[in-house]
Amino acid sequence: MRSEPESARSADGHTQWLRAVYAPAVAKQPERRRFVTSAGLGSELRPLYGGGDGLPGQFPYTRGIHASMYRARLWTMRQYAGFGSARETNRRFQMLLASGQTGLSVAFDLPTQIGYDSDHPLAAPEVGSVGVPINTLRDVERLFDGIPLGEVSTSMTINATAPILLAMYVAAARRRGVAPAQLRGTVQNDILKEFAARGNYRFRAAPSLRLVTDLMAWCAREVPQWNTISISGYHIREAGSTAAQEVAFTLSNARAYVRAALEAGLALDEFAPRLSFFFNAHNQLFEEVAKFRAARRMWARIMREEFGAQKAESCMLRFHTQTAGSMLTSQQPDNNTVRVALQALAAVLGGTQSLHTNSRDEALSLPSEESARLALRTQQVIAHESGAADVVDPLGGAPFIEALTDELEARANELMGEIDSLGGAIAAIESGWMQREIHKSALAWQRAVERGDEIVVGVNKFQTSEPPARIFRPAAGAREQVLADLAAARAERDAARVEAALAAVVAAARGTDRVRDNLMPPILHAVESLASIGEICAVLEREFGRYQPPEGL
Repeated sequence: MRSEPESARSADGHTQWLRAVYAPAVAKQPERRRFVTSAGLGSELRPLYGGGDGLPGQFPYTRGIHASMYRARLWTMRQYAGFGSARETNRRFQMLLASGQTGLSVAFDLPTQIGYDSDHPLAAPEVGSVGVPINTLRDVERLFDGIPLGEVSTSMTINATAPILLAMYVAAARRRGVAPAQLRGTVQNDILKEFAARGNYRFRAAPSLRLVTDLMAWCAREVPQWNTISISGYHIREAGSTAAQEVAFTLSNARAYVRAALEAGLALDEFAPRLSFFFNAHNQLFEEVAKFRAARRMWARIMREEFGAQKAESCMLRFHTQTAGSMLTSQQPDNNTVRVALQALAAVLGGTQSLHTNSRDEALSLPSEESARLALRTQQVIAHESGAADVVDPLGGAPFIEALTDELEARANELMGEIDSLGGAIAAIESGWMQREIHKSALAWQRAVERGDEIVVGVNKFQTSEPPARIFRPAAGAREQVLADLAAARAERDAARVEAALAAVVAAARGTDRVRDNLMPPILHAVESLASIGEICAVLEREFGRYQPPEGL
């Protein structure tokens, strides 16, 4: 295990950290609660205990990217929601905000994620099934009706069509008088993990990467507070990877995005501070804590040593966490509440910046309002009742955690070396290597469950007979309303203006000047003209072609 830096071991070093880094960070906060134990020991808890690698808020950020962590500001509680229609989803957003949620997270239905309008023949079975359908700017306006876009932070889980959805969000804000520079949030915009693990892709790899970097370059100028990509290990883990594979494959993809942005002419320290990550919080509590710590340390070193980042913010791995949907069970669904609480605790102990907790009934259906509120309450109990947020990196310095952190980093580095030997993340995906490695791990786990080597409570052990669970279903008639709204938008718009706007998108797609031909301005103009997501994607597909996975996958 790495030796602890002298500054972290010595009283003088700790005092210097308190004075120079921790105290100023806390002083900026308008409120500060007392941090004491329930035993009434007579003195406040110290902000930091133990050893470990470095100090919080200092390179390589193993112990957290902020010196004060949750003592000064809790993580963003950002519950993922979307179903039926924009109106119905807006009602769920309003309920969650009224219940104390501190950020929004939008789930889009599959046609929206791939870029088909709700009236497309391929879309019919899926409209509003697993997320909210968005066809035109009017739907985004309904989705955020009554929500102050200049004040709330919004995350959008969208990838192949990320530029279009962000353009709609910006257009909706501008129509309310909210400038793009005021907007805060994240767009996932991670197409490589779609190729590797999730499958919601549309265009070929090279133009897909261009869409990613065009969005990054445009946001740097126009929407500077926006996180332009959320590089996702979550879906890699959901597909069956191990913790080490989740870290290795995610950071390898991140390196590919950094290289693509540099090749597009972006300056590293201008775009790197807005990179963000998205990880899974799985079942193994201590392994997950170590995973987050290892990923933070690895990314800091990659950015400084490989890419030469100068800004501290460029080296900080900021991440959102979601509890493991793949670990939810339809048998004995109440058990999922316990699983989610432990997974959420791992994310908090590991230093996440924002968190979504899954609902107990998500293995059966979309979450009911009652279960969604309980999932949010799980975060609030951890934040305000458990004491987990009272100390920075509370498990840091524990021999078990430090050893796990080192072991996970070593294994992840080995895997990244294998990816480099194949020519990098894009080559590893295009050859099918990354997908096959994920499949092998998923199969190994499933066989272990079937043998009984891995116990899943209520599934392969401790089974009981139980009455059928209550299934939540969105309001009847939602799809018909979505189709009626789409027809109304088409009737309202100026057809000639839409055609001209789509022609401008095509012209930019054919262009080669990466500044002049950035696709975001013509896409923004197209959505303001009420061009639909399906129409924009159709003209882009004619120029870019459709992605085809490697044979045998």
